[in-house]
Amino acid sequence: MDLKLQSQEALAAMLKETRAAYEALQDKKLQLNMARGNPSPEQLALTMPMMNTLTADDSLITEANEDCRNYGVLGGIPEARKLFAELLSVPADEVFVAGNSSLQLMFNCIQIAFTHGIAGCEPWHKQENLKFLCPVPGYDRHFAVADYFGLQLIPVPMKPDGPDMDIVAEYVEKDASVKGIWCVPVYSNPTGVTYSDEVVRRFASLKPAAKDFRIFWDNAYCIHHIVENPVQPLRITDACKEFDSEDMIYQFVSTSKVTFAGAGVAAVNMSKANLAQFTKEMGIQTIGFDKINQMRHVRFFGDAAGVLTHMKKHAAVLKPKFDVVISMLETELAPLGLGSWTVPQGGYFISYQAPKGCAKRIVQLCKDAGVTLTPAGATYPYGNDPDDSNIRIAPTYPSVEALHQTMELFCLCVKLAAIEQLVHE
Repeated sequence: MDLKLQSQEALAAMLKETRAAYEALQDKKLQLNMARGNPSPEQLALTMPMMNTLTADDSLITEANEDCRNYGVLGGIPEARKLFAELLSVPADEVFVAGNSSLQLMFNCIQIAFTHGIAGCEPWHKQENLKFLCPVPGYDRHFAVADYFGLQLIPVPMKPDGPDMDIVAEYVEKDASVKGIWCVPVYSNPTGVTYSDEVVRRFASLKPAAKDFRIFWDNAYCIHHIVENPVQPLRITDACKEFDSEDMIYQFVSTSKVTFAGAGVAAVNMSKANLAQFTKEMGIQTIGFDKINQMRHVRFFGDAAGVLTHMKKHAAVLKPKFDVVISMLETELAPLGLGSWTVPQGGYFISYQAPKGCAKRIVQLCKDAGVTLTPAGATYPYGNDPDDSNIRIAPTYPSVEALHQTMELFCLCVKLAAIEQLVHE
């Protein structure tokens, strides 16, 4: 029953009925915040045994005879570098292991380029009208970092297999003021898209007009699968070796949604040339990061296989929640022709495309009934979604029971916003 095919009389009746149902849900006084992709308490509990991994009797001396309790070891303990290297299939001497935040490492990379310059180029603050490419829908915190430094944010449409590479190449190869691009190659935030091998190769084969152009490859969800045998993309490092473009990539990863969101470990992988400058600059900021936490993670997991075993426990918690969201959308909205959505194989989000012009109204209706979603427009630079359509659904934190209630409300708000729009037309 496509709503667009209904008469005004039928729509008016449906509007009255839908408003009554919405008001009934308002009376339940729901209180739930789904604005961010937070791990649930059940997920966090999976890692609590790690707290017992180190005791007062355990040695905190690394394999290189360094004391984790003391200063130094700026780039991370050898064991942690090897663990992340194994997960990413890169050499350990091209990995820098830091504190808990990969976003902070991204900030540091732009800050270094901005204040001191990279690749022998002038610092970015001495160059004018610099641009940063932003695949959309995308991650609002990425946009915020680039915007903080005054870089002009340029939206690039996402396709089913990654960013529109014709547009990316046009900007990168013809405009020296384009200095970078944000990428979430596996289970992209919020679309859940995994980049195709062709897209990865096209990134690696770019010939930037600017020598100091960098691809910020945020591999945050590379092991966050919720299905068996997920699609595994070509590794960007392998593709870059093929095209001799290793210096163009900064690859980021963390355990923030693997262990504890506030006490994980983050790392960046980059070429030896890039890493030499990065390490030098970071040495001004700190003498070393939390090596005890790095050792705690290494002892808890042992190796990459231990990490992947742990991630299967996360998948068992998350998959039923994704199933609830997809099932409700298919049951409640698909028959009415109300929007479209992604069905990711992992990650933390589902991207919903509402009828054009309805996203802000839907989000506000949900808020007025006690459910906070990511603000409409947040998945676009400057909060400006030109179609007022995209809504990021973050199903990870609520319980399955609470998620049923939330999605009942969400679908009702979509119907209400769409009917209101059609009646007014």
